[in-house]
Amino acid sequence: MKNKQKITGLGAVRAQIDTLDTQIVKLLNKRAKCAMKIAKIKRTANLGFHSPERERAVLERLTGINPGFFPNDALRVIFREIMSASLALEEPLKVAYLGPEGTFTNLAAVRHFGSFAQYIPVDSIKAVFEAVEHNETVYGLVPIENSNEGVVSYTLDTFMDYDLKISAEVMLEVSHNMLSRSGDKDKVRRIYSHPQASAQCRGWLETHMPGIPVLEATSTAKAAGIAAMDEDAAAIASELAARLYDLKFIRRRIQDKRNNFTRFLVIAKESPKKTGSDKTSIMFSINDKPGALYEVLYPFKQAGVNLTKIESRPSKRRAWEYIFFVDMQGHTDEEKISKAIGKVKANCLYLTVLGSYPVDARLYKR
Repeated sequence: MKNKQKITGLGAVRAQIDTLDTQIVKLLNKRAKCAMKIAKIKRTANLGFHSPERERAVLERLTGINPGFFPNDALRVIFREIMSASLALEEPLKVAYLGPEGTFTNLAAVRHFGSFAQYIPVDSIKAVFEAVEHNETVYGLVPIENSNEGVVSYTLDTFMDYDLKISAEVMLEVSHNMLSRSGDKDKVRRIYSHPQASAQCRGWLETHMPGIPVLEATSTAKAAGIAAMDEDAAAIASELAARLYDLKFIRRRIQDKRNNFTRFLVIAKESPKKTGSDKTSIMFSINDKPGALYEVLYPFKQAGVNLTKIESRPSKRRAWEYIFFVDMQGHTDEEKISKAIGKVKANCLYLTVLGSYPVDARLYKR
């Protein structure tokens, strides 16, 4: 009798859920109609169809009013998809990324823009910049640094050749997996990997697969594609790549360090407006003389500006000339930031602001 009462109670609660799901579908369609009205207004007023500031404000408002039963992380993912689908009703958002499909860059792009953007894979970081520069896409997404392996030098170098801005950053937890067609470790005769991915798994490879050659691939997704065609090969790649190429897991999460994050930058023609939690990136070169770097950076100390990263690269234009890349807390719309940068510029051969953009406090996990 008690079991029957429990089953009856279960059916009643499920009926409530069905009713709520029906209401959610109706509300989503009402929201879609509003999005289409906004699209018509924007076209009439010749306004840009994508507003990252508005999207950020929506997510902050909703997570702020969430009473807590439903996790905020899940709420962000759901509403990111809702906004992505709604935006697609206005106009598909085109995003270039370092391909092929299934790379961690692809995954970071989907996490940031949602599943309904139009993703265009290209074969190099330079090609991502060119796609945005030539208006083939609105945004591009490129890797900039890994928490274990450091900066992606080629991305920094490419900023010197294009007049583009950073409009956002995306932080993604990177989890590497050993994949193959059979899932049998004993059948592996060679391993394919992007050099940075294999470097992050060096300890595991030496311990568990000693003597097996690791061959270079242009991306983790490309490595997975090769392994999918070769019974004797394995690949170091993502779960997304495993699904795309129908590979089996030999071992999950083989990276040597658990806290393995990659930071990506979204590039565009313009940077967003101030949000109150922002980061600014600049690039400059200086005269080669004693104390030059100290003189350049001192105005930031005077203004109380916190520098969070300094990276130097050879300019590749003149011998012993270096380009410095600096990240700092704050936005160029803030007086202390703009004044400090103005003083710094006076002591530089040249200086350019790469962009002011929201700090990504969330760590997308996969």
